[in-house]
Amino acid sequence: MQQMDGTADTPELEQLYKDFEANNMTPLWTQLGDLMPLQPSPAAIPFVWRWKVLHDIARRAGHLVPVGRGGERRAIALANPGLPGTAYATPTLWAAIQWLEGHETAPEHRHSQNAFRFVVEGEGVWTVVNGDPVRMSRGDFLLTPGWNFHGHHNETDQPMAWIDGLDIPLSHYMDVGFFEFGSERVTDYATPDISRSERLWAYPGLRPLSSLDPLVSSPIPAYRWEYTDRALAEQLLLEDEGHPATVEQGHAAVRFSNPTTGGDVMPTIRAEFHRLRAGAATQTRHEVGSSVWQVFEGSGTAVLGDVEHKLEKGDLFVVPSWVPWSLHANGEQFDLFRFSDAPVMERLHFNRTYIPGENK
Repeated sequence: MQQMDGTADTPELEQLYKDFEANNMTPLWTQLGDLMPLQPSPAAIPFVWRWKVLHDIARRAGHLVPVGRGGERRAIALANPGLPGTAYATPTLWAAIQWLEGHETAPEHRHSQNAFRFVVEGEGVWTVVNGDPVRMSRGDFLLTPGWNFHGHHNETDQPMAWIDGLDIPLSHYMDVGFFEFGSERVTDYATPDISRSERLWAYPGLRPLSSLDPLVSSPIPAYRWEYTDRALAEQLLLEDEGHPATVEQGHAAVRFSNPTTGGDVMPTIRAEFHRLRAGAATQTRHEVGSSVWQVFEGSGTAVLGDVEHKLEKGDLFVVPSWVPWSLHANGEQFDLFRFSDAPVMERLHFNRTYIPGENK
């Protein structure tokens, strides 16, 4: 009997395979291993981008490439070497370093793709979301959900850089993208310390009665570092006092949430912040779905697959689906921001986590 491996040893079988090709058909029996692997086999690879290198390249781009209508943003995407021909960090996530020179304005636009910004250093830029100026400061996590007009303006003499995260690859593969130009400048050049949306929404456990309907994305435009820092510090203090509060010994973590649903801040992106005590380490985990991390403070090690990567402030790294990872803090506190496609995986019931040695 003929084996189902695509081998043609008779004229009739050879003609059959030619007819498959001529009519844009592919028999399942020649590709089963690619279509249905025993476990995820991602094309994306674990990779580390060094902040010092990224920052220098972005600075040079700031001197050479103007920002404005046409290019829209001076954002430089992190392209995973395992996904050639794309500008994607993972098959579902886009990440970039964005640079804005002193007194520059990035014009307003909007798009279907969900976006956020995370600031590892710097001050002086406001992002204007649907006409609401939102201060961007070190450690802040800022949202621009899909189809919200947004632009940025720098009110200082100094440049500023931050990272952008979007669901561009997912939107691209699903053919759901729309884009629209907005104001040539920004609609409000005010520089309030607290945005109008924060004044309405950013009070822990409190919700305005004027807006009780659930919203797809969080109405909080900026999750401020002072609160993130305090929450992480209190988890570790509670651990010291003998109370259950941390993910694992010496590992505090928080998830940014939508106050109208209790779920993720946006339907396609999950955002978290992790803190490891000096000398602490996480367990090794395999997770379905991909994530991008940035070191906010301190130094440590990420073990991705079987490769150990030493990390410093600002460094970014990607963990593709099912690639085992773990984190190890050096002799100092190790703070990291993380975003992932977990809401998509969970909504579609593809999510799975495996920790070696545990029955999960």
